[in-house]
Amino acid sequence: MKFIHSVAFAASIAIMGSVSNAQDDAGLNKDYRTFHSDGTIEYGEIGDSYNSDLVMYLAGNQFMVMEELIQDFQSLNSDIKTIYVETIPPGQILNGQILKQGQINDQDTAMNPDLYASVNLNHLKKLAGMGKMNDYMIYIHNKLELMVAAGNPKGIKGPEDLARDDLVQSHPNPLTEGIFRFYGSEMLKDMGLYEQVTANAECKSCWAIEGKTWFTSRHHRETPQRIEDGEADVGIVWTTEVIEAKAEGRAIEGVAIPAPLNKQDKVSYAIGALSEGRNPYNAYRFLSYLGTDRAQGIYASYGFVPASTEELKLKPLVTN
Repeated sequence: MKFIHSVAFAASIAIMGSVSNAQDDAGLNKDYRTFHSDGTIEYGEIGDSYNSDLVMYLAGNQFMVMEELIQDFQSLNSDIKTIYVETIPPGQILNGQILKQGQINDQDTAMNPDLYASVNLNHLKKLAGMGKMNDYMIYIHNKLELMVAAGNPKGIKGPEDLARDDLVQSHPNPLTEGIFRFYGSEMLKDMGLYEQVTANAECKSCWAIEGKTWFTSRHHRETPQRIEDGEADVGIVWTTEVIEAKAEGRAIEGVAIPAPLNKQDKVSYAIGALSEGRNPYNAYRFLSYLGTDRAQGIYASYGFVPASTEELKLKPLVTN
């Protein structure tokens, strides 16, 4: 039986543009978790990024899987007492926490996680080019979907409705959120809607078009909240985020985006171990675990598409 650890969402959203103010984001510290082998979960213990037995900085849209996945992994590896997991936009992690000293809640965060995962393989190639990573594997896939209010009161039928003038939209930002930078923006460009929807704005926690299109800092926290609060009608999200929000009883639903616009053939999650990580053996054990039927089945239960046997093999990162 899938167990989803519930934590109350913040009553209101006070989004700031930097990682150091992450405590103001919707969901507060839920994206910074320390998992203990006795089943205890601590939130916002940023210092654990320096001393846990395994430290992972992962693309944020996996947040809903982590509790079940990590607890299953620890049940098989009981000597790994503490695992620190961060789930925020991978571009923000790379540029704000690995390539330079970052802060969360006014606390320094470790620049050398054991594992880093992104929906953009080029992020990992950049680390390889700097001598910080050697190998990677693809471990899951996802696809785009539209999130709308329960009952779909605006009658949104598909992505073509993003051209409508009567909708307020909430989308991931094009700077740090890979879902939009690499996939959502491409979908809008494929449809000839990018400029109309975004006015070519490049910012986060901002109005791309005043009163019409909001760019989030963390869409997986903000978009469902904005929709529930009546501040948005629709947003581009991952299919898995619609499934999770509905499982939590939130007042949203999804509108499918047909292939190939949903990018289901392109969205791949890549993960690799950092050469400067403190726990290389534990990192390798987790990578091996990701390739098991148990791990793939857990991801699939949340709506992710399993990776192939070939994709789950570690391969050298080839830089340009």
